[in-house]
Amino acid sequence: MIKVGILTLSDKGATGKREDKSGPTIERIVAEIDGVVEYYEVISDDKELIIEELKKQVDDLELNLILTTGGTGLAPRDFTPDATLEVIDKKVPGLAEAMRAESIKKTPHAMLSRAVCGIRNKSLIINLPGSPIAVEECLRVILPAIPHAVRLLEDQVEDCAR
Repeated sequence: MIKVGILTLSDKGATGKREDKSGPTIERIVAEIDGVVEYYEVISDDKELIIEELKKQVDDLELNLILTTGGTGLAPRDFTPDATLEVIDKKVPGLAEAMRAESIKKTPHAMLSRAVCGIRNKSLIINLPGSPIAVEECLRVILPAIPHAVRLLEDQVEDCAR
């Protein structure tokens, strides 16, 4: 079982003016890799609040995988990558690169994504886009690598050689 946290970043969602459809999309997809959502929150696009939430999910709740959705673009209130960079110990650039590479095949706007992925302690943090369609497309690209990444972080892999 992979213990999962979902953090949706949306000013409108946090005030009840917009229904979060990306969080449920994430929950449905991670179930395919034995992911169980143990924490789910919708908060405003506030950098300090994002930092606080990410630290809580890693340090207090000890979740294996934290998936954020929203706030990865160029808008003035898009702080998710910035907050994530302040929280992680190491970057995992291949995940974000893979998502952008696949997304660019569908829209040139994918080049504008600032999403980052990284680790803090034994948790993998992945920034996903905000729209449910883009969440599904991006998560599908990296989904096969996530269980192995979680096992590596838990020190449950003795040998990666084939």
